[in-house]
Amino acid sequence: LQGPRYISPAPNGGFVVSEECGDVKVFMSSRKLLCCLSSKYGHRFGNPAGVCVDVEGSILVADEQRRTVHLFPERGPPICLVSAGLRKPVGVTCSSFGHLFVADAGENCVKVFK
Repeated sequence: LQGPRYISPAPNGGFVVSEECGDVKVFMSSRKLLCCLSSKYGHRFGNPAGVCVDVEGSILVADEQRRTVHLFPERGPPICLVSAGLRKPVGVTCSSFGHLFVADAGENCVKVFK
């Protein structure tokens, strides 16, 4: 890993790690690298920060530099969930009720999206 920042467990016993000014890597429960999101999806990150995995196994990534939150489903292309209203998204998590929580360090608050 190069500059690991944030980590989240994955439902399969693995985990997801964001790297500063780099990529997001997915590891299996055996700690072997499963994939890098940039190469798997052809996505270019600015500065990936907070990561989490939802109940369906999709990976959510807050990109601090691009001021976005993207969802990376197991199949299909990435989906931009939030593209406006964030100054410095650094943390992200989702609830089982369909809410997305984003820690915005640029505005010193937590923003909730449905």
